[in-house]
Amino acid sequence: MSGADTSGTVPTRPGRGDLIAGISVAFVLIPQALAYAEIAGLPAYVGLYAAALPPLAASFFASSRYLQTGPVAMTSLLTFGALAPLAAAGSPEWVKLAALLALVVGVVRIGLGVVRAGVFAYFMSQPILLGFTSAAAILIISSQLPTALGVSPQGDRLLAQAWWALVHPGNWEPAAVVMSAVTVILVLGGRRLHKLFPGVLLAVVMGLAYSVLADYGGSTVGEIPSGFLPFSLDLPWSDLPSLLISGAVIALIGFAEPASIARMFAAQDRERWSPSRELVSQGVANLASGISGGFPVGGSFSRSSVARLAGAGSRWAGAITGLTVVAFLPLAGILGPLPRAVLAAIVISAVYKLIQLTQLYRMFRVSVPQALIAWVTFTATLVLSPRVELGVIVGVGLGIAVHLWRELVIRVDTESVDGTLRLMPRGVLFYASAPQLNETLLDQLAANPDAERLIIDLQRLGRIDYTGALALRQVVEEARSAGLRVEVVRVPDQTRETLPPIWEEALGD
Repeated sequence: MSGADTSGTVPTRPGRGDLIAGISVAFVLIPQALAYAEIAGLPAYVGLYAAALPPLAASFFASSRYLQTGPVAMTSLLTFGALAPLAAAGSPEWVKLAALLALVVGVVRIGLGVVRAGVFAYFMSQPILLGFTSAAAILIISSQLPTALGVSPQGDRLLAQAWWALVHPGNWEPAAVVMSAVTVILVLGGRRLHKLFPGVLLAVVMGLAYSVLADYGGSTVGEIPSGFLPFSLDLPWSDLPSLLISGAVIALIGFAEPASIARMFAAQDRERWSPSRELVSQGVANLASGISGGFPVGGSFSRSSVARLAGAGSRWAGAITGLTVVAFLPLAGILGPLPRAVLAAIVISAVYKLIQLTQLYRMFRVSVPQALIAWVTFTATLVLSPRVELGVIVGVGLGIAVHLWRELVIRVDTESVDGTLRLMPRGVLFYASAPQLNETLLDQLAANPDAERLIIDLQRLGRIDYTGALALRQVVEEARSAGLRVEVVRVPDQTRETLPPIWEEALGD
């Protein structure tokens, strides 16, 4: 814990651990950035623009010393879905729209952070996230399978293209399949040897060497513009209204991952963490990406883990990652011969664990309504692709509907013994659920005409609003008019201040 940046300020100079961590992450980030740009429908080199300034900019505002910012798979897929109705993938207009979308995401996150709305990081429904991330991971893998197998897919949807690629093995390119398999083995197998095993870097070096030495004729990254970042605000501002909803969705959904990363590491190291400050840092990172020709970015769990394992001691680690990528840009042309199959395999290796169908099935044992939310989100995300953000909106809408439905239902347990009728409501008593309490009383009075006493036990009632309290008074008055002695017992502490003034008239206490 020595050298930890827990005060909220950045040390005047990076420590040895920051240098090692920053450079180590950069070696992973550079090939990942190329791969994730392709998920977003962008030329691979645009990923380098999104990997340069964002981690550097985020480091000045970040709350977590480990969080590494840059292109991530989920945000890249959301970007693709947001831009799909507006332009042709990979076109110059698409590239500019992606930069504009990054600006929208940045402004939304900064706005939420400034008003201290980082608490949203805790409110994101887990069933929605589970359903969305599982479906999104399937779509991401589907988008990469044809490239990994070296085929030109048929069909106009990601799942159809992946299925066509799988069922036509005769069209597979042997060299692409072998390189993809070796890449997966290096990345996943290397993790079993050591968490810092440079599997991604070795896969890239292997792919480059084979491509150059064997004069590989398959699909490669291609020409990468030389020079530094293309700063520009010459963007299609007229399309801004079309990006607002998608940008807001990406800002919220895309923040769930960095929030969970920072929160987890802060808990493990017993350090403070500010979600609102992290929102600002992620917002500034997206602004930096937008003005430098990039696309929406977020926090990466795998790269943040590398930073932590490599000994990052302060937020300098993220800055060094960005500076390393910036320094690499003039040399980025050496990646031109890199086979795209290697990049596809890197993506597949990174996201396959996000498919959590077992957890989705297990949710039915815990809560059928919550499982329904997760599965509807999962299905909607797959069906509505590439507009995957609509799947999230469907899940959120269903979640609100389920919540309202549960709030509307108040269950009243009843008991009748020796002329005493006991009502025990469970749930929330408010204006919409109050009539059920009244109906239950009338039903019980009709079923127990000899009852002389009524006890209303409120111990299991979660909350009572003013209208609910009035409805309760009406129940008391109707019971008294029917000749019953009425007692209201075990009133919850949180409702005592609201109810007594209303009860005084009805009960005379």
